[in-house]
Amino acid sequence: MNNSVGNTARLLGAGLRALLVLTVICGVLYPLAVTGVAQALFNNKANGSEIKDGGKVVGSELIGQRYDLPLKKGQETPEPDLKWFQPRPSNGLGTNSVNTQYKLLLSGATNLAGDSGSLQKDGKEVCDPKAEEGLCAQVRAARDAVIKDNRTADYKVRPSDIPAEAVTSSGSGLDPHISPEYADLQAHRVADRNGLDFEQVEKLVDDHTDGRILGFMGEPRVNVLKLNIALKHLVAEKG
Repeated sequence: MNNSVGNTARLLGAGLRALLVLTVICGVLYPLAVTGVAQALFNNKANGSEIKDGGKVVGSELIGQRYDLPLKKGQETPEPDLKWFQPRPSNGLGTNSVNTQYKLLLSGATNLAGDSGSLQKDGKEVCDPKAEEGLCAQVRAARDAVIKDNRTADYKVRPSDIPAEAVTSSGSGLDPHISPEYADLQAHRVADRNGLDFEQVEKLVDDHTDGRILGFMGEPRVNVLKLNIALKHLVAEKG
C-alpha cells in the first residue's frame, strides 16, 4: 500500500515537473524567441505591415480599404468618393480602429457560383440580362458603375477596357491591390476630379506599380492605399 502511494506520488511529481518545464519552454521561452527574431529581422511584417502617413498609421499594405463619401440620410450603402482611386468591389472593406475613416467590418467571398444568374443560350452559359440577383447581376452592376463613374468630358470607358478585378471581388474580400490597367482607367477621372494633369496622375500610377515577385511570380499590381497617399500629397503640393 505504501509503495503504491509512493509510486503514485512520484509519478504525479514527475508529471507536474514536466508540465512546468514544458510550459516555460513552449509557452514562454519559445514565443519570446520567435517574437524577438521576428522583431529584429522582419519588424514591419511582424507588426502588420503598417503604412504611416504624417507619422500616423493609416492602414496595412495587406488589407484593402474603401474610399467612400459619408452616408446620406436614408442611404444604406455609401457612394464612392471619386476623387480617389477605388479598390476592387468587396463587401469586406470598411474602416478600422486605427483610422476611423476605414473600419474593417468583415471578410469573405460571395460564394456565388459562376453560373449564378445566368441562362442557357445556344448551348452556352450567358448572363441573364433580366437577372436581379446572382454573380452575373453583380458583375453587370459593377461594370455599369465603372463606366459611369470613370467617364469624363475627354474620356469614355468601353466595356472592353474594364479589367476583370474591377467587377469582381477577391476570395478574402480584402485585396489591397488593383492592376495597373484598372489604375490607368481611373487616372482620367482622378485627374479630372482633383484638377491635375492626366500625365501627372499617370506617372503616379507608374511610380507605384510593383512588378512580378522575383520577376516571374504573380502579376504587376498597384497598392491602392499607397497610391492614394501619394495622390493626397500631390494634390497638397498643387494647392
